[in-house]
Amino acid sequence: MNIVAQEVSLGTGTLKVMVKDSIDIQGMKTIAGCKALQDQAAATSNAKVIDLIVAADCTITAKTNLHELAFGITGINKNFGTPINSKYPELIPGGSSSGSAAAIAAGLADFSLGTDTGGSIRMPAACCGVFGLKPSYGRVSRVGVKPEQSSLDCVGPFAASVAMIETAMQIIDPSYQKIDALQAAPKLAFLKVDADPMIWDCIQHYFNQANLQLDEVAVNSFEDAFAAGMQIINFENWQAYAELTKTGKVSPDVNNRLLKSAETTFTQVQQAEKIRVKFKQEIDALLENYDALVLPTLPQIPPKVSDAEHTVAFLNLTALVRPFNLSGHPAISIPLEMETGFPVGLQMIAKQDADALLCAIADYVVNAAQ
Repeated sequence: MNIVAQEVSLGTGTLKVMVKDSIDIQGMKTIAGCKALQDQAAATSNAKVIDLIVAADCTITAKTNLHELAFGITGINKNFGTPINSKYPELIPGGSSSGSAAAIAAGLADFSLGTDTGGSIRMPAACCGVFGLKPSYGRVSRVGVKPEQSSLDCVGPFAASVAMIETAMQIIDPSYQKIDALQAAPKLAFLKVDADPMIWDCIQHYFNQANLQLDEVAVNSFEDAFAAGMQIINFENWQAYAELTKTGKVSPDVNNRLLKSAETTFTQVQQAEKIRVKFKQEIDALLENYDALVLPTLPQIPPKVSDAEHTVAFLNLTALVRPFNLSGHPAISIPLEMETGFPVGLQMIAKQDADALLCAIADYVVNAAQ
């Protein structure tokens, strides 16, 4: 199924866990789906999240495949194989954490870990019909995760239920304290964004089933935040991977994106940082009045694998997820499905470091809609 990049047997617990192959495991090479990294030395120590998983009631069984260098959104990897989206086989698994999402959809693990720099957990979660959480920025340790430096990237879990997402968070974030039950119905608002009307109709129908009425709100800098997030990820990934473009071993799709990233200037990054501050303030202001904001994870139905050869042509698929990497707010994707059988992701956003509240709200909404 092209999900597994490397088989692992680490830990002796009952929970089966798979982790994205951009996360170090001692004695193994962290290849990140890239032939240019096959000749590097094995990791000399575990990433911090790996130590936490092994110390819990878990067994790590595999490292999962991904979009090369975690720098792509389709999940297609011609070097090591594209993970099959078992629930929707014709559609892309989503990237970059394609294998980690596909593993949950295929029932191969209790939870898996991915990374999310511009939607790379939430997008594949939506494509594969599973739950995926991008924690608050800085909440979960990135020590031992590629790229080494990032002002956007977060390590987070995939699972088949909110309950297992919370179990995973309690393991990888020792400060996480689960909220057993909300004392009252959460106050929610739809965040007005541009998405296919069929996507919005599916989400609205879901909340109608849950008997929840939502206000509608907007932020002025949403599109600017998307562009700013692109500038920063391009700048930071060029710093991390520029040398690999000289090897001739990076696939043309990713190599061309990296070379294009070299054109991003420090002045553009400075302007992006100003937008980061403005956008975060706008979202924070809304979250003073609402417990969570609601919007689609993806603006359209995921494309077919056969139509998604070039990442750049589909970067608009990250239009609704990337802004929250810029702001650092926690974001969860909940799997929905249209009557026509296509996957839809319901995304919810909460205050910075209110990850447990966000999961409690997600659980409340899922149960109310059943």
